[in-house]
Amino acid sequence: MVNLRYPDWQKPYHDALVELDKDKLKVRVVAAEAAIFNRLQTMSSNSDSSGEMQAIEDALASLCYLKRESVEYADQGVGY
Repeated sequence: MVNLRYPDWQKPYHDALVELDKDKLKVRVVAAEAAIFNRLQTMSSNSDSSGEMQAIEDALASLCYLKRESVEYADQGVGY
């Protein structure tokens, strides 16, 4: 496993990225999004977290791509 700089949200995010099972992918994407949004709620707007914020933006973009390209999501009309 790669050394994660922000493991609280990067671990569930990484788990979603490497999931091949379409049934499990949906659960992992939801878990990753929840972990990211929990982290966003705890981040102070004045703290120097621009590096983490950029990493979060990149992760959310990747999760949106996963959701859009996943057959399961596309079949359910949940494309973003």
